[in-house]
Amino acid sequence: MASQASAIVTDVTGTIAVIRFNRPAARNSLSISTLNELTNTVSLLTAREELKAIIFTGTDDVFASGADIRELAQLARKDALDFASFGQELFQTIADAKQLTIAAINGYCMGGALDLALACDIRIASPGAVFAHPGARLGIITGWGGTQRLPRLVGRARALEFFITARLVTSEVALASGLIARVETSPLDAAMRIAETA
Repeated sequence: MASQASAIVTDVTGTIAVIRFNRPAARNSLSISTLNELTNTVSLLTAREELKAIIFTGTDDVFASGADIRELAQLARKDALDFASFGQELFQTIADAKQLTIAAINGYCMGGALDLALACDIRIASPGAVFAHPGARLGIITGWGGTQRLPRLVGRARALEFFITARLVTSEVALASGLIARVETSPLDAAMRIAETA
């Protein structure tokens, strides 16, 4: 469905679709081109009545990182607002999907990628996965819905601490706080098993 040169690779097996972020050299950053590609793919998949689950995962030791910081630095004020709205609309589409959505988090899950995972119904992570919203260290805060979705999962106090400190959170801490549902050696395999029962 997607070529190897694409920012994402999509595989559909029966009633389950897997979207894999495929730019490991760029830490699977959610650049504007990646978001455009992801928007098109999500739109096509969510419209398919026969699909019952959509799984998001990454490559190597990275699920995905957030927006491309170099692109952000070049945005004018109006463009920044449009960029935030673009990401919000995409992730809301994922949140509203009639299919079961699962984030199979195989490694680093940073910034906007965490916002994407928060938009999914279920989050499963590998033992070595690491989570963070590092925006505070850059003088910014996520604009893709994480500020709303994270407090619903972990509570307001934990979410505030998460955003303000920009600290790295391990899978163990993420599980204890309710950020993720399970820790699995192979989150994709676990996600596939859940999807098969959906």
